[in-house]
Amino acid sequence: MHVPDGYLSPATCAALYAGAAPFWFVALRRLERTLHTRLVPRVSLFAAFSFVVMMFNIPLPGGTTGHAVGMALAAIVLGPAGAILAISTALIIQAFFFGDGGITAIGANCFNMAIVGSLVAFVVYRVLAGRAPLDSPRRVVAAGLAGYVAINAAALVTAIEFGLQPLLFLDASGAPLYCPYPLSVAVPAMMIGHLTIAGIAELVLTGGVVAFLQRTDPALLAATAGRGVMAIAGNSAAASGGLRPLWITLGVLLVLTPLGLLAGGAAWGEWQASDFSDAASRQAIAAASLGQPPPATPPRGLERFSSTWTAPLPDYAPPFLRSAPVGYALSAMFGAGLVILAITGIAALLRVRQRAGTADDTVSL
Repeated sequence: MHVPDGYLSPATCAALYAGAAPFWFVALRRLERTLHTRLVPRVSLFAAFSFVVMMFNIPLPGGTTGHAVGMALAAIVLGPAGAILAISTALIIQAFFFGDGGITAIGANCFNMAIVGSLVAFVVYRVLAGRAPLDSPRRVVAAGLAGYVAINAAALVTAIEFGLQPLLFLDASGAPLYCPYPLSVAVPAMMIGHLTIAGIAELVLTGGVVAFLQRTDPALLAATAGRGVMAIAGNSAAASGGLRPLWITLGVLLVLTPLGLLAGGAAWGEWQASDFSDAASRQAIAAASLGQPPPATPPRGLERFSSTWTAPLPDYAPPFLRSAPVGYALSAMFGAGLVILAITGIAALLRVRQRAGTADDTVSL
């Protein structure tokens, strides 16, 4: 679901950057207003958790791969603003350092997964959970379904963006400039795998972690449960066990990330420009695209913009390491550390800005 450089036109990328910007602004303002709370370490934790979870690739129908995102879990614990900031940070680090998603498409990827995914998850969870107590099994079911609906909503939006490209952006000969597959191919090709496999993975992940939090730290579920529910679950919230179990879980996942290499094949719509000229890759693309072969040569716009940015650790494979599993695990640790550092840095800058504003107000008085 990570849109690479070259698959969306510059106009589409610019529009999605513009669409994401107001949500980023609100998320940062929300973080600034809550710097005195435990929100910052929670955002750091769930941003790192999302980064690592996305490295566990799973096989999908058609020979492609997918992964969970963790957007619903972040929305349930942090609220939509915190989730938008956490997932966006993970996606930005992935793009710049590992080439997972394009630089020109950062706005698109954040809009699809961090914004659409988080908002849909939050709404579905609140509606289905209602005013059930924090320790109610209903909340586990609501969380799982929120994850399932959210990742499929994000996949659908991504598929629509792909499918609109050959309708709107053509060269003089009428050939597509960017993603070559129309809506009739892009939507089913993306949705079959997410409705059947990737959505289930997000459901199990979200429901499982919420059930875990109900036993270890139910206070983490109180922030988005609604005012009436907080009073009902006051005793449970008081028994909060801290974030340590989740940090330990994150550490275990970091060690296990090489399992993400077991699923072969690329995600739909994430092929390299050179794949359009390779016979074996062309067969794989056609098999994943309802049997419709790709164009004989890569679309000109796709080929042009595909080399916009060269990541220092492309595909989570440090060039100085021969062992793919070791490199993958070290990339996960390095990336998770960068995500935590980025959130901490943003919070530090907001504190400086906050103090400067307070000082200015004092001087003016």
